[in-house]
This record gives sequence, structure tokens and C-alpha cells, in this order.
Amino acid sequence: MSNQSPEIPEHVYKERQTMDMSDKAFRIGDGNISGYISCSLGILSFLAVLCYLFPTYLTTTDLRQAYNAETLQIILMAGIWTSLGFSLITFLLGKRRKLGAIGFVFSSISLILGGYNVPVGAVEPSPLSLGLDWLILALIASVVIFTFLEKIFPKYKEQAILRPEWQLDLWYFCFNHLLVAILLLIGNYFVVTVFDWAANSQVQEALQSLPIWAQVPIIIVCADFVLYWSHRTFHEAPRLWRFHAVHHSVEHMDWLAGSRNHIVQTIVDRSVAMVPLYLLGPDKAALDIYVTFAALQAVIVHSNLSIPWGPLKYLIVTPQYHHWHHSSDTPAIDTNYSVHLPLFDKLFGTYHMPMEHWPEEYGTTKPLPRTFLGQLLYPFNNKE
Repeated sequence: MSNQSPEIPEHVYKERQTMDMSDKAFRIGDGNISGYISCSLGILSFLAVLCYLFPTYLTTTDLRQAYNAETLQIILMAGIWTSLGFSLITFLLGKRRKLGAIGFVFSSISLILGGYNVPVGAVEPSPLSLGLDWLILALIASVVIFTFLEKIFPKYKEQAILRPEWQLDLWYFCFNHLLVAILLLIGNYFVVTVFDWAANSQVQEALQSLPIWAQVPIIIVCADFVLYWSHRTFHEAPRLWRFHAVHHSVEHMDWLAGSRNHIVQTIVDRSVAMVPLYLLGPDKAALDIYVTFAALQAVIVHSNLSIPWGPLKYLIVTPQYHHWHHSSDTPAIDTNYSVHLPLFDKLFGTYHMPMEHWPEEYGTTKPLPRTFLGQLLYPFNNKE
């Protein structure tokens, strides 16, 4: 497999990014700030109202237990009126009126449907539903937290928030979050059907007898061992690489870049990750800590962050470490497969971590289609 393209000097890479992104910069008075805020909050508000109207079919059962629906209605109210306010600003500025109009329309529809006054009642449990509430909350939190961090501690300072192909990766983000319930069902069915014979009650009881602080690192190490070999297989098996190449087609790294995954690989990754968790049978508290850690790390390692990690960079996978995995620099080809810890890369000879610099270019040698549908069909195209 080769996922690389010829190296280019860093100054050329930065110049190319500057040219590609100059029209996406957020400057006061150009309408971009007000337009995108109005549009995004208007659409999110509309989706949130749908969650309140059809909670059984659109919200995630487990997640509903973690938030207060009435409290979130206050945030919904702020979102609707903020969208309308910034919509007005776009028209006063005479710029980005289309974005402002979209925000106005969706916010107005939200109010017509009941807005932040939709009654909150009991919700019938459903084994299968779209995780629309999870999508909304995850997107808002990610945008607020990681956009702030990437602007305060950026590795590539010239990279704009709306860098090239951000729309494509946003689509992947939404698609994967909406399918969370389906992915869990598939993963649970897989591990129970295929690995039920391997489950050992004595092993599970032994792990559960340990304190939570001891269970969590054991889960991380065992999960990372399985994920390492799954990841490596996707690189080294030509047919599987075609699925994984979709993820490596990202050429601009930020918190959103990690969302670009082919649905086949997403299903495999989720299912494989559940195997050690199912066999070990940790306490729910330990499992929740691991899931939170894994989810945050998956976003952070793709981010445009240059936060100094100190000694931690030798113990856990960091942005610099995983950026080398996405690198188009020749020495980094097929390295850094580990998801959580560098441990298994060191043990199996795939460790690559130049401390003095970062990669200069990202992406695949062979250009992939630049649309969601094109990338969905790419692995099945036998003409190439």
C-alpha cells in the first residue's frame, strides 16, 4: 500500500493553504461571521425542535438520561433568537444574505413548530432511533471547544476554520453520529454472535474485583492491541486499504478531519473495538471512562493543535504522533497504527516520531473522489 504523495517544502504547503483559504477567513464586517452563525444555529435549532417533537424516533435512549430536556430548551431559545439576530445583521451589512436567509427561514420554522415551548414528557424507549440529539450536542460542543483551542494553539496558523473540504467532513460527522444507534446494534450483535464462546465469567469477575482506576488502563491496553492490528490490516490488505484510503484522503488536519471514514470501516472499527470490552466485562463506570477517553482522543489526535504534551507524548497517542500516520512524507509510510498508546508500534516496529518537526503534507498519492457518494463507491470500483 502507498498512501503518500511527493514531499513538498513546508513554506509551499503553507502558501497553498493560504491561497485556498483566503476567502474563508472570518473578518469583522465581511458577513462571514454573522452569516455562518445565523445559518448554523437556524438549522441546529430546527433539528432540536424535531427532537422535542419526535423524541422516540430521533433521540438516543442512553443519552437522554444524561441531560435535562427542559434546561436545553433555554439554550434552544437562545439559539433561535441569536440566529434571527445575526440574520438581520447580514441584511444590514448587505453581505452573505443567502446564509442569513437560510438561518431566518429555519429559525422561523422552528418557532412555528413550537420552538422552545414544545412540552417535554415521557419518551417511549426504542431500540433503534436516529441519534439526532447526540449529533446536535456533539457538534455544538466540538465547534465551541476545538475551534477555540485550534485558534489559541494552532500548529498551522494559516489554516482557516473553514478549510478546503470542510463541508465533506461535516457531512461525515453528521452521518456517523446519526447512525450511532445502528452501529451499536451491529457491534453488539457481532460480538455476542461471534465471541460469546470466548467470554469467561472468571476473567470478568477478576477484572471487576479491581478498583476503577486499575480497570481503565487494562481496558485501554487490551482495546489498543486489537485496534492496532485491525488498523494495520486495513493498511496492508490491498482490498481493505481502498476503504481506509477514504480516511487518508484528508489533506488538511483539524478536529473535523477524523470524521472522514467509509461506513464499512466505521462498522468494522466499532465492532472490533467492542470485542475486548465484551470479553473483559468491566464495570460500567470503567467502561464509561474508556469510551469518553477514546472519543476525545479520536478528535484530538486529528486536530490542528500544537499543545506541548511533555512526557505524555511517550505514553499516549498525541496529535503530532497521529499526524505522522497521515503524513505524505516517505519515512512515515505505514507507521503509527496505534490508536491509544505508542506501545504496540514500538513492540512491532512501526513507530515513527521525529520530535523536532511535524509532517509537511497530508493525503493519498492517488486522488480519491471528492464527494461523499464518490468515496462511498470508491472501494467497489473494480476499474481501478
